[in-house]
Amino acid sequence: MSAHIHKIFDRKALKVSCSNCTLSELCLPHNLDQSEISQLEDAVDIKRPIQKGEHLYSAGDPFESLFAVRSGSFKTYLLTPEGDEQITGFNLPGDLLGLDGVDTGAHTVSAIALETTTVCELPYAQLDTLCSQISGLRLHMMRIASREISDDHNMLLLLGKMTAEERLASFLYSLSSRLKKRGYSATDFNLTMPRHDLAKYLGLAVETISRLFSRFQEDGLLRVNRRNIHIVDLQRLQTIITHTSCPKPS
Repeated sequence: MSAHIHKIFDRKALKVSCSNCTLSELCLPHNLDQSEISQLEDAVDIKRPIQKGEHLYSAGDPFESLFAVRSGSFKTYLLTPEGDEQITGFNLPGDLLGLDGVDTGAHTVSAIALETTTVCELPYAQLDTLCSQISGLRLHMMRIASREISDDHNMLLLLGKMTAEERLASFLYSLSSRLKKRGYSATDFNLTMPRHDLAKYLGLAVETISRLFSRFQEDGLLRVNRRNIHIVDLQRLQTIITHTSCPKPS
């Protein structure tokens, strides 16, 4: 783990209460009893806020913990042999980070905060023990890993088969669905990532992204004010991608 974030807040002041967390439906299995939830809460720490531009972990860091995003957002990325940044995802509240390190014992991607962000840390050794004791938790972790594989497949589809217009429409529709699932507005939100990051993620030029946003505004699909997005017609946005498989919201 990056040295920047080893400090943890006083546990008594920030006792984790998973059962009272608004994101518990995303993080917790539905069938845990109170005793099992208490065991999980005892293993979890809340880290100090991670500032914009600060790494949660970097590629090559030893894998020690998984992290659940409580607030804010991250991007994950890796560097190509030529030193170019390849963005692998954007993570919202309720998302779990760190599974990339399970196989080799070291992180294969880096995670950097796009804004001031807070996370819950779950040491993997303790999680592994809990999974052996709580079958519902073990199944839940398998589902999360399966969802990551599915998301990877959907991303390959997006990059390989979709036009530029379909890629942006698919991204916005998926983001809208993810935000709605987390209790946020599905039609009014801020893009926490800069456009050059969005362009890298979608495999497009920044100029193409700007032209598409302008076109979507002219067509009455969106209203855009810098990073603020208001989706005027979500159904029409979806029709742009109906003849291909829309990446499923996480």
